[in-house]
Amino acid sequence: MDLIPYTEEHRIFRESFRRFLEKEIIPHVDAWEEDGIVPRWAWKKLGEGGYLCLSVPPEFGGQGADFLYSAVMIEEMAKANFYGLSARLHGDVVVPYLVQLASVEQKKKYLPGCVNGDILTAIAMSEPQAGSDLAGIRTTAVEDGDAFVLNGQKTFISNGINCDLVIVAAKDPREPNPHAAVDLFLVEAGTPGFEKGRKLDKIGWRSQDTAELFFADCRIPKENRLGPKGSGFRNLMKNLQQERLVCTLGAQTAAEFMLGETIRYCKERQVFGKPLTGFQNTQFALAEMAAEVKIGRTFVDSLIVEHWRKNSVVIDVSMAKFWVTEMAWRTADRCLQLFGGYGYCEEYPIARAWRDIRITRILAGSNEIMKTIIAKALTK
Repeated sequence: MDLIPYTEEHRIFRESFRRFLEKEIIPHVDAWEEDGIVPRWAWKKLGEGGYLCLSVPPEFGGQGADFLYSAVMIEEMAKANFYGLSARLHGDVVVPYLVQLASVEQKKKYLPGCVNGDILTAIAMSEPQAGSDLAGIRTTAVEDGDAFVLNGQKTFISNGINCDLVIVAAKDPREPNPHAAVDLFLVEAGTPGFEKGRKLDKIGWRSQDTAELFFADCRIPKENRLGPKGSGFRNLMKNLQQERLVCTLGAQTAAEFMLGETIRYCKERQVFGKPLTGFQNTQFALAEMAAEVKIGRTFVDSLIVEHWRKNSVVIDVSMAKFWVTEMAWRTADRCLQLFGGYGYCEEYPIARAWRDIRITRILAGSNEIMKTIIAKALTK
């Protein structure tokens, strides 16, 4: 049952992108995981192939493609069992803020580079004392003549080392309303007062360059505020639907990948003279996981269609984000168990998949926050 109205053009794009990954990206993944970062030339390859920022309008160098093309890319990269090259963050989470909120001059300045891979982006929301609680951020932006002066610290920032342009959430310390105090600001790498800190040593997503960012009397032009004063929190909430759907789709596809790998392994692995699939325990485990994965796919695909139609499905996406990522984690753990000791060895893909899926229960808003959002909607 196909819920998503993919066209022949989408199918051709999928096959083209899959071949690109097989030729240009997958052969290098192990080395990048060891190095802890993806080199810039890989981003340039994506840009040259036309695989970055698909939704950017043609007048700014993009293709003006619909969200279904992004969905195809997210799925294929998840099937590759690799998250270090975070094209979905760059193209489907950060750059949409520029498309929606930047001035025409800023769009001309930044968007072509975002599309061709010359400019990599990040979004800086999380802080040491404020993760999913965006109203609790402490980074400040104070007006000073024709500039804003930023001071504060951000952490867990994906693309934090490679980024050339960062969207920073900061607040006006004079505004008592914590939601009205938040604004978004464009900060270029190399701006005096903006420093990239250490690359965080993570248990998963090892080649994804997650970093700390520091702002100390960092002066940026007034026009670098995105949107009217006090609109930052509202714009973040507006765009979180897509960010969380992107996270959910990646987790769903990862669960499908892990289950497929495990089924193949269980058919081949011999124990007591017969394959693992010959044991009822294995059969029941695979059946239970397959049912959950199927349920997740149906839910996710329905939300992709609603989002593609530009409908508001904030609560449903929150439900899917927490349920699917929890399901994907259960799937990873059960699959690794069926691999036995081999599942704990890096030469088997389930090891990386198991490590990498864990963060999806935290990023894009922790699952506890998702439940809070759902509960408020149910009880208001």
